Amino acid sequence: MDRYNPASIEEKWQAAWAEQQLHRTSEDTSKPKFYALSMFPYPSGNLHMGHVRVYTIVDVIARVRRMQGYRVLNPMGWDAFGLPAENAAIERGIHPAKWTYENIAQMHQQLDQLGISFDWEREVATCSPDYYRWTQWIFLQFFQMGLAYQKEATVNWDPIDQTVLANEQVDSEGRSWRSGAMVERKLLRQWFFKITDYAEQLLTDLDKLTGWPEKVRLMQANWIGRSIGAQVTFQTEAGDDIVVFTTRPDTLWGATFMVLSPEHPLVKKLTAPEQAEAIQAYQSAAAAKSEIDRTAEGQEKTGVWTGSYATNPVNGEAIPIWIADYVLMDYGTGAIMAVPAHDQRDFEFARKFNLPIKVVVQPADQSIDAAAMTMAHAGAGVMVNSGPLDGVPAGKEAGQSVEAAVQWLEANGKGKGTVNYRLRDWLISRQRYWGAPIPIVHCPNCGAVPVPDAQLPVTLPEDVAFSGRGPSPLAKLDDWINVPCPTCNTPAKRETDTMDTFIDSSWYFLRYPDARNEQQAFDPAKTNDWMPVDQYVGGIEHAILHLLYSRFFTKVLRDRGLLSFDEPFQRLLTQGMVQGKTYKNPRSGKYVIPMNVADAANPTDPETGEPLEVVYEKMSKSKYNGVAPGEVVSKYGADTARMFILFKAPPEKDLEWEDADVEGQFRFLNRVWRLVTEFRIQNSESKTQPSESKPEKDLRRAIHTAIKEVTDDLQGEYQFNTAVSELMKLSNALTDASCKESPVYAEGIHALLILLAPFAPHLAEELWHSLRHTDSIHTQPWLNADEAALVADEATIVIQILGKTKGTIAVPVQAANSKSELESYARESELARKFIDGKEIKKVIVVPGKLVNFVVG
Repeated sequence: MDRYNPASIEEKWQAAWAEQQLHRTSEDTSKPKFYALSMFPYPSGNLHMGHVRVYTIVDVIARVRRMQGYRVLNPMGWDAFGLPAENAAIERGIHPAKWTYENIAQMHQQLDQLGISFDWEREVATCSPDYYRWTQWIFLQFFQMGLAYQKEATVNWDPIDQTVLANEQVDSEGRSWRSGAMVERKLLRQWFFKITDYAEQLLTDLDKLTGWPEKVRLMQANWIGRSIGAQVTFQTEAGDDIVVFTTRPDTLWGATFMVLSPEHPLVKKLTAPEQAEAIQAYQSAAAAKSEIDRTAEGQEKTGVWTGSYATNPVNGEAIPIWIADYVLMDYGTGAIMAVPAHDQRDFEFARKFNLPIKVVVQPADQSIDAAAMTMAHAGAGVMVNSGPLDGVPAGKEAGQSVEAAVQWLEANGKGKGTVNYRLRDWLISRQRYWGAPIPIVHCPNCGAVPVPDAQLPVTLPEDVAFSGRGPSPLAKLDDWINVPCPTCNTPAKRETDTMDTFIDSSWYFLRYPDARNEQQAFDPAKTNDWMPVDQYVGGIEHAILHLLYSRFFTKVLRDRGLLSFDEPFQRLLTQGMVQGKTYKNPRSGKYVIPMNVADAANPTDPETGEPLEVVYEKMSKSKYNGVAPGEVVSKYGADTARMFILFKAPPEKDLEWEDADVEGQFRFLNRVWRLVTEFRIQNSESKTQPSESKPEKDLRRAIHTAIKEVTDDLQGEYQFNTAVSELMKLSNALTDASCKESPVYAEGIHALLILLAPFAPHLAEELWHSLRHTDSIHTQPWLNADEAALVADEATIVIQILGKTKGTIAVPVQAANSKSELESYARESELARKFIDGKEIKKVIVVPGKLVNFVVG
C-alpha cells in the first residue's frame, strides 16, 4: 500500500495474531516471568478513554517484556457481579446474566480493536459459576478459620420498598433512589470478614511495598488507623460495663460525662422512664442521617441525656451518660468519655448542654479558668487536678503523662494499655440477587453450617422476578431456600444474602495463572510461580478498599498454606484521569455546547450569549466533553489513539484530551509510514559498504541514543511520553540523514520499527513485513544500545560576543574541557572571526564543555 490506511491493516493483523495465538502465555519456565495486570473492568458495555489509557499502558509494558525475553502473563477478565445489572433487570425487564454477558461480548470486541495483547484463553467473569464456585470455596476457608461470622449491623433501609439499599442507592439528601422515601438506619444480621485480625500485618507490611506510590501507602495506613492508648471500663449504676478506648488516658481525671452512640445496646436499659420519649425520638432522627452528616465538621451538636450515670474509674465521680449522633456504633466501642476542657467536640457539646468542664492540663505560661474558656485547650502543658499525675508534663513522649497514666491504670486494675485501629471488620453481606451466594445453610439444630465442597457452586436460580421492592429476590424462592441441613439432614434454610463484589476482585489475580482449573481455585504451584504481580495498573479510586482487601485475602490464603508470598502486587501504577474540554457558564453553573466552534478563542453560551469558562474535567455525557474510543479508532486508527494516550502526559498525571494532539500523532505515524515505504522502494538493499563517515557516525549515535533512552523510559517509572519523543527524534534523524544508501540507515529503519512496535503494534507489524520479514516484529528481541556508538567524536560549543549567542561550533570532544584548546578553536572558527577580526579582544571567558564568550571593544 502506498498510503497509510489504519482500518485495513489493524483488522488484518488482529485476525492474524489471533490465528497465530501470538499473545498466548508462554509456559517456558527457563525464562524469567513477568506478570502484567490491569484492574479488570465492570462490563458496562462501552469502553471509555480511561479504559483505553490503562490497557494501553499495560500492553506496552507486556509487549516490551516479551521482546526482552520474559514469559509474560497479561490476562483479562470481568468484575461482572454488582448492582447495575440488577438495576437493568428492574428497569429494562432483562435478566442480569443476559445484560452482563452481552456487555462482555461488546467490550471484548472493543478491546480487540485496540490491539491489546491479552491472553484471552485465561479470561474470567466473576458471575460465571466456574468462577464463583471458588469464591464460595474461599469464603468457606475464611469460615473454617473463624474469620467469617455474623452479627447485627446497621444498614440503609427503605421503609416504602421494604428493602436494604446500597450506599450508592441513597441520594445526597438521604432519600431512596427509587421510592424517594427518607432512608432509615436499621439493625440487620449481617456477615463479616474479620479483617481486623490482620490490621497490624496490613499496616507493617506497607513498608515492603517500595514499588507503590507513597500517597497510596499513606492512604492505606490512614485507613487502618493505628492508635496507641488505653482501654478503660466505666461502670453504670446498674452494674453494666461501658468500655471506652482513648488515646489520652491521662485526661481521664477531666472526664465529666460520657456519650454513647444512639444505637448502643445499653441505651434502652440506661434510659430513665421520663427520658424514654426523648430518647426514642432522637434515635429515630439519628437513624435517618448518613454517617457523613453525623460526623461532619461544624455540625451543631445534638444529644439527649439517658437519665443515668456511670462512675469514673479513676476518681469515683458520678458522670451523666448521654447519647449523641456524632458517636458511631461502628467505630471504636460506640462509647466515649468526654473531656470538654481538652477536646473541641466535647467542649461544644458541654457548652450547649451546660455540662461541667474540668481543666486537667494547664499551659506552662498561663492558668486556664474553665468558666472563661472559649475553646478547648488541646496543646501541651502540665497535668493538674489529676491525682497521681499532677505535675507530670502532658504529652505522649516516653515518661510523660500518657505513659504514666497507662502505668497507673494497669497497676490499679482500672484499665490497660492497648492498640486500637480505625479499621473495622468488613461487612460482606448484600441483600441482592446478582452476586455470589453465601454458601451457608442455617439449621435450627446445628446453626450456621457450611455447604460441603462437593455441593459447590451454590448457583443462582435463573427464574427470578425483579421488582425493586421487598427483600432480595432470593428470599422469595422457597424451593431454593428450603434444603436439608448438610450435617444432620433436618429441614433448614439457605443463606439468602450474596457477597460484596469486592470479594470477587480480591482474588481474581490468583485465578489467572490457572484459569481453567476445574478441581481447584488455583494450583498453588502455578500461582506461586507467577505471583506476585510484577506490575499492577489501575485507578487511584481503588487505592484503599480493593487493594487492602486483596492484601488481606493474600495473607489469609498464605496462612491457609496455599500461597508462599505476603503481598500480591510488587509494583503499582495509578494512572491519571482522561479529561475533556468543558464549556461552563460561570453565572448559571451549567455545562453547554458553545455557539462558536469548539476551538474559538471566545466561546459563548448559545442561549444567553454570555462568555463561557473553558476548563478540563473528567469526561462525562452531562458535561458534553466525552470522546468515544470507537470514534477515534474509526477516524485515526487504534495506533494513533494509543500513541496519543501515551504521549500526552506521564501515566500518573491527568491527561487533557485535545483533538489537535491526536492529529499530531496521526501525522507522525504517517511520516513513519512514508519513511519506511520510501526506504523499501528505493533502498531496500544497501548499495554501499559501511564507512566511518561523519554522517554515518552521527546517525548511528542517534539510533543508539534512541535505543538507550526508550529502554530507560520503559523501565521503572514508565515515562511513555518521553519514550515517544525519542521515537520522534529518531524519525527526524532518519529523515534528515544524508547516508540513506548506507547499512547504518537500514539499521535505523529497523530499530525505529522495533522500538515503535509496543506503542503502535499494527503499523509496526505491517511495515516490518513490508521489508520482507516473515516472522512477527513482536517476537523480535529488544534492542541493546551500543555504548561505543553513544560516544561523540565532537562537542558542540556556543560562541558568544559580549554575552550574546552568535551560534555554535564543533570541536574534538577531547578538547572540550581544556580552556586553552577551546579558546584556540574558537578564535580560529569562521563564526567567531566574523565578529572579532579587526577588534580589540579585551577578555575571553571560557566555560569548559559549554561556551566561549569574547568581550570585544
